Amino acid sequence: MEGQPEIVPVLEAHRLDEGRLAEYLEQHNLLDGALKVRQFQGGQSNPTYLLESGDRQYVLRKKPPGKVLPSAHQVDREYRVMKALGEHSEVPVPAMHLLCEDDDVIGTSFYVMDFVPGRVFTQPQLEALPRDQRADLYNDKIDTLAKLHSVDYQAAGLGDFGKPKGYVERQVKRWSAQYEASKTDEMPAMDNLMAWLADNIPQDDSAAIAHGDFRLGNLLVDNRTPDVVAVLDWELATIGHPLADLAYCCLPYHMPHGVNGVRGLDGLDLRARGIPDEQSLLQRYCEGAGRDGINDWPVFLAFALFRSAAILQGVYARALQGNASNRNALEVGKRAGLIAERGWQIARTHK
Repeated sequence: MEGQPEIVPVLEAHRLDEGRLAEYLEQHNLLDGALKVRQFQGGQSNPTYLLESGDRQYVLRKKPPGKVLPSAHQVDREYRVMKALGEHSEVPVPAMHLLCEDDDVIGTSFYVMDFVPGRVFTQPQLEALPRDQRADLYNDKIDTLAKLHSVDYQAAGLGDFGKPKGYVERQVKRWSAQYEASKTDEMPAMDNLMAWLADNIPQDDSAAIAHGDFRLGNLLVDNRTPDVVAVLDWELATIGHPLADLAYCCLPYHMPHGVNGVRGLDGLDLRARGIPDEQSLLQRYCEGAGRDGINDWPVFLAFALFRSAAILQGVYARALQGNASNRNALEVGKRAGLIAERGWQIARTHK
């Protein structure tokens, strides 16, 4: 359902020692009476909980239980980038309270931040929002991204948060290797796209704080107005190329509408729906981020589609290993191919 985030009793697989957690929060002066713990439902890879104590409300995010890849689920990086942005920028993020890296408290690292009330919209056509508010939300989304990319990451204490040079080239190599490792069937469009991207790395090597997953579904919107009140899910954040972040944000314009599981706008009458077109958003972004223009836009779009297809192919391969009859896995596999086709279509028409 679009709108309010869904909050449920804590799932069995994600139970934690609530007594030990309450003691720890009490030691840090965060409680105002008994602690109540519930869980946010949704696709987060890091389990996310609502903590309530008296009039106080917080959100706790932790690593998932069990063994995880060393480079994945780094809640310490999420905490660090949001804390830095909260102290050194106008990018809307929740206030951070603490980071706990002692596994003895609840079994994994976790952090606690303010709960920010708001709505979540995952579908780019924004049918759950009045037509006259849709352009305002799209504009505020792009203004927020421009603000993020304008932050002086050195001054914000994030100079070592990622490598500022060679981001796109490294990412193409990384996701090409990931795709090859999870390949299940021949996908000529993906092979062509990989080779083309390796030969078309953009000369522009700008660097900024990149969110890595900047889309409507990771934004909290004010309960009354179409304003972004918090950017969430910073798990993929790094120092990266701002235009790669922007291209990912604009992918719905290049994805077909009406395909199951694909959040696309292509094929819709945007004007009739009150949604700005891509060109007007790019112009607005350049004004907000202080850019003269955007070179190699098709390359960044092709890269964003390639990365998305590689991620979906990994999901597909893992699902097949767990259950070959998983109907959703087969849908995911089809989406990976469709997205790769879109990327290759953009690449081969680029002069």
